[in-house]
Amino acid sequence: MAAYNENVKKKPYGKLIIAGIVSVGLYYILLMKQDVVNSYFGLGGVYAFLPILTAFLFSFVHGSFTGNFWTVLGIEAAKKKKEVK
Repeated sequence: MAAYNENVKKKPYGKLIIAGIVSVGLYYILLMKQDVVNSYFGLGGVYAFLPILTAFLFSFVHGSFTGNFWTVLGIEAAKKKKEVK
């Protein structure tokens, strides 16, 4: 019975829920505060990096949520086989 438990991976339900809440929160802030976001993004200079940083933040959070979502569903990437010479 112990050998069975060693091979079973625990599913990341907590990480999934937290990443989902953070993702929804980011989209909520972006959509509800569009005027503030647009005013800062349009200032130029150093503020020109804000859209890029925002895209990276959304990409990271959404990617984390999506990865955990597929893991909870039990779908994993195929493992590459080692080439034997």
